[in-house]
Amino acid sequence: MRLSIKGKQIAGVSSIVGIAVIALSALNLTSLARMEIEESASRADLLASAVFHRARDVVAAAGDSHVALREDAGLRSILESSVYSSTVTFAALVAADGTAIAHSDAAKVGRRIDPLPKLPVLIAQGSVPQLRAIFSDEPSTYEIDRPLLIDGVTFGSIRVGVSMPLTRRELTDELRPALLTAGIALVGATLVAMLLAQVLLRPIHVIRSGLSRLGRGEFDVAVDLPQHDEFGDLGGFFNRISAQVSADRKELAGQKAKLESVVEHLEDAVAMFTPDGELLFANPAMRETLIADSGARTVSELLAPDHPYRRLVEETMASGQSCGPVSAAIPRLPGIQQDPSGLPATADRLIVTNAITDRDNRTVGIMLVARNIEYLAAVQSTLHYSQKLVALGRLSAGVAHEIKNPLNATMIHLELLKQRLSAFASSPTPGESQSAGRDGGPDVDAALGHVAIIAGEMRRLDQVVQGFLKFARPDDLKLQTVTLRSLFEQVAAVIDEEARACRVDIVIECAPDMPALRGDPGMLQQAFLNLALNAVQAMPDGGRLRMAGAAVADWRIEAVFEDTGVGITPEHLGRIFDLYFTTKQGGSGIGLSLVFRTVQLHDGEIEVRSTLGGGAAFRLLFPRAQTTLHDRLLGS
Repeated sequence: MRLSIKGKQIAGVSSIVGIAVIALSALNLTSLARMEIEESASRADLLASAVFHRARDVVAAAGDSHVALREDAGLRSILESSVYSSTVTFAALVAADGTAIAHSDAAKVGRRIDPLPKLPVLIAQGSVPQLRAIFSDEPSTYEIDRPLLIDGVTFGSIRVGVSMPLTRRELTDELRPALLTAGIALVGATLVAMLLAQVLLRPIHVIRSGLSRLGRGEFDVAVDLPQHDEFGDLGGFFNRISAQVSADRKELAGQKAKLESVVEHLEDAVAMFTPDGELLFANPAMRETLIADSGARTVSELLAPDHPYRRLVEETMASGQSCGPVSAAIPRLPGIQQDPSGLPATADRLIVTNAITDRDNRTVGIMLVARNIEYLAAVQSTLHYSQKLVALGRLSAGVAHEIKNPLNATMIHLELLKQRLSAFASSPTPGESQSAGRDGGPDVDAALGHVAIIAGEMRRLDQVVQGFLKFARPDDLKLQTVTLRSLFEQVAAVIDEEARACRVDIVIECAPDMPALRGDPGMLQQAFLNLALNAVQAMPDGGRLRMAGAAVADWRIEAVFEDTGVGITPEHLGRIFDLYFTTKQGGSGIGLSLVFRTVQLHDGEIEVRSTLGGGAAFRLLFPRAQTTLHDRLLGS
């Protein structure tokens, strides 16, 4: 089991204290053991001395010394008193032949007493043999043997036995307080070690907690440590590193989100693989060609063996070099997009793989890009078509301008002709009567009628040319940041009187914190005014006009004009933006065309939905201010 730093510190301090306690206890034990044995030896010597003096006195006074010694009450009393000693087991006066003359145990008098290990020898051997003798069962008794010399003659010996088990019991009794003290010291050392570990290791736990939070992706992680020691310096360093990591992580997260948002909407199929072929990222265009298996993660599991994508990725994995571009027809997965025959559809792709390397030129990733050739062809065709339309528009504008000049001259001469005919009809020529001059005759009146018809048609033609020029050659955009709410409020102020006359309620729905758009306020206001007036005029019996704004996906702003009017018939719905198409009495057919043109000039989109008798809704989409691709990548 792996110990924590706290556990190691507690174990270390406890071990040091335990070793110290054990060492001191061992020294104390050996000292006590030596003292106990020496004390027992001293008691035995004292007893032997007492026996010697009494035996000498008895022998000097008696004739038959053995009998006198055996029958002497004083000597017997001294020998029997040995049993009251805590460690002495016997005391005996032994003759030269080894038989007991007197013994503390009366039953052993006259018997042979076998010699026992000598206690002085044990004392001279040192601590280890002494401890072995005390705590071992064999031999259990040592003796002190003192010769009994009377008048220079060896009369016998005095032998005193000392029991090692009794010595062990006394030693144990003396060790019990020491062991209790040692246990208390060990427990106290453990508690002190735990307290020290808690105090000393708290900064480490705080820093570890901060690292764990930082590893989970939290931002602005900081630790609060005292600044008076090395841990305080370490905490300050951690806070600086955490702030830098948080700032970098926020920047990377923002760039990643913006980049993924851009890549998600690319027509090109993009995927990223590790050097081992594991898929890291694939946009929707790429996922159309991958095997839809939730457990598949590697290129060999996601693509068929003969798939062009897999061949190029594996070639790059093996060589570490970029491959391509290679043109190939890529089959889509069944069910994603099929042709009328029921077989999986294919798409022409221009495939390239790029090996992403680090500073040491080691491959750290592989990017697969498959460009949609069909889409590029369509875009190129659209560009060519747009260029033709631009040229045609310029030509049409020039033609309209050239038509406008003769129209103006014709209108001037028609007015002059009208004036001349009117003057001719009111003034008689010489030889005619006054009445004939005033009437003018039927020919003059008819001529004036034709002139009036021609003038009216010429004015209508001039209006058509004016509208065409306004549509084909709009004013230059004066872009600035503008909010939908301000445009809605301006439009509402303009149409307020007409809306009241038609009993139309105007409702503006726009959040105060909605992002702004970048556009020409004048052109946008005119476009919104056309939509609002059309909506009011479509509700002659009253209703509700809703002008709403909202921020939607893909960094765009939505403007909605919704009415509860008569609606648009299905056959007219597809033609409402055509130039000069109108269903209103006296309408010019230019208003909605200019709305469409204004939305195009602002890189926006316009949608319309309507049901006959259920009103109509126009939905306009504009880019947000500062949301170009460059801005998204830079996060501005």
